[in-house]
Amino acid sequence: QVQPVESGGGLVQPGGSLRLSCAVPISISSFSIAAMGWYRQAPGKQRELVATINRTGYTNYADSVKGRFTISRDNVKNTAYLQMNSLKPEDTAVYYCNVRHLDWGDFNGQGTQVTVSS
Repeated sequence: QVQPVESGGGLVQPGGSLRLSCAVPISISSFSIAAMGWYRQAPGKQRELVATINRTGYTNYADSVKGRFTISRDNVKNTAYLQMNSLKPEDTAVYYCNVRHLDWGDFNGQGTQVTVSS
């Protein structure tokens, strides 16, 4: 099974930075992971896409995070990262890692809380 494990959430002041990590067991071939990405869900709101990256490095971002967030991927470590800069209170949410396997479909992590508050 492909069970992503997230880390790196926490409490940060507005304007601050955090880096989230999403790790997939290295026993899973990186060539079989079509894409990795991050979604978030704030209280009372629907889950929304934050950023995705495919195996070749093509990235996609929500308009609300463009220029502030950067997604990257280490295919050796089977890990994706989300560098979040210039954080705003509206970025507060539970962030979920999503992994798309070529044969087995989508897998989601348990989520990590990000809180932006002074």
